[in-house]
Amino acid sequence: MSDGIRVAGVDDVEPGEALVLDTAFTATVDPISLFRDDDGTYYALDDTCSHEDASLAEGWIEAGEVECPLHATRFCLADGKPMCLPATKPVRTHRVEVRDGDVYLFPGVPAAGRSGQNDA
Repeated sequence: MSDGIRVAGVDDVEPGEALVLDTAFTATVDPISLFRDDDGTYYALDDTCSHEDASLAEGWIEAGEVECPLHATRFCLADGKPMCLPATKPVRTHRVEVRDGDVYLFPGVPAAGRSGQNDA
């Protein structure tokens, strides 16, 4: 898996949207969501909010953050840290790489800061 898993084409996820990746596909215990920020940068986080059972992919994505649809905690897409209460624990990040018009995911490999369109 050193080359990652192709999870989408660059145009498959619109800016400000997310795609939940099935655990059977990612071989992870928890679902992972692929987020595309409004500036076009891709990120991957565990899909479940660390505060309560809610899908972050159903939240609002803007300016490098995703807002949980249940209790409005905002998480930093780059590092998974909560930006406000009620959540106090971060969500796990996963490395994302864009190559040749495709988005690759490295499940279980933490993202290093901003991962996105300029990764090679």
